[in-house]
Amino acid sequence: MSDSKGLEPRSEAAAQSLQDVRMSFMSHLVELRRRVMFSFIALVIAFLICWNFAPQLFDFLLQPLIKAAPEGDLANMHNTDLAEPFFTLLKTAILAAVFLASPVLLFNIWQFVAPGLYPDEKRAAMPFVLMGTVFFFIGASFCYYVVIPFGYAFLLGFSLDVSNPTLMIKDYFTLTTKLLLGFGMVFELPVVTSFLSAMGLLTHRHLIQHWRIAVIAAFIIAAILTPPDVITQLMLAAPLLLLYGLSILSAYVITTRREKRLARELAELS
Repeated sequence: MSDSKGLEPRSEAAAQSLQDVRMSFMSHLVELRRRVMFSFIALVIAFLICWNFAPQLFDFLLQPLIKAAPEGDLANMHNTDLAEPFFTLLKTAILAAVFLASPVLLFNIWQFVAPGLYPDEKRAAMPFVLMGTVFFFIGASFCYYVVIPFGYAFLLGFSLDVSNPTLMIKDYFTLTTKLLLGFGMVFELPVVTSFLSAMGLLTHRHLIQHWRIAVIAAFIIAAILTPPDVITQLMLAAPLLLLYGLSILSAYVITTRREKRLARELAELS
């Protein structure tokens, strides 16, 4: 009898613990649904705004090609079916909406993740969320104003020697957005490594130790993201290697400060 009575509080405690876990899980699901809903509403509003300017936005994407083309008519777009221009403009508006709504999207991601972080992790994460947005736009801008005009002029120079190119609207949109997004993500490297260093998951020693792998990876990424010409690939690989060097410097500063702080805390405890 005493054993059965002794087990009852334990079973009740286990049931209460399981109930708490279920409630916590459900509250996380509710919060996730709220953040997804807010993000979706922001995207819809941004899309409705961008859709009204879809032709102008696509014309903005065409400007590097217009500057690169030695003859103006080479920048004229063509399509193989009637629906192709509509869907291209639709994709252009969606892409612009993601850029326009990115502050709201990042804010909702932060609101969902922040309650589960320690105070030190919150202080480390918030600046890197903001800097991640800044570096992404820097990378996309570098691609738009430097890489695309030079790369397209280089490719058109070879094309005109052997043929008169007919540029398809869908292919041009796919290639241009791939380059813009690729450069934007590549420029996130210092932000990601700095965040991992602040969290204590990465140090400058790890980055220096694997620099050979980083060089090979830079050229592989450049070959995947850029057109099949050496010049454009070098224009991505070179900044990527410079960003890797900047990541080493940033990780060194953050790791050194972190190690000094931990040393002071240990000294105070002893």
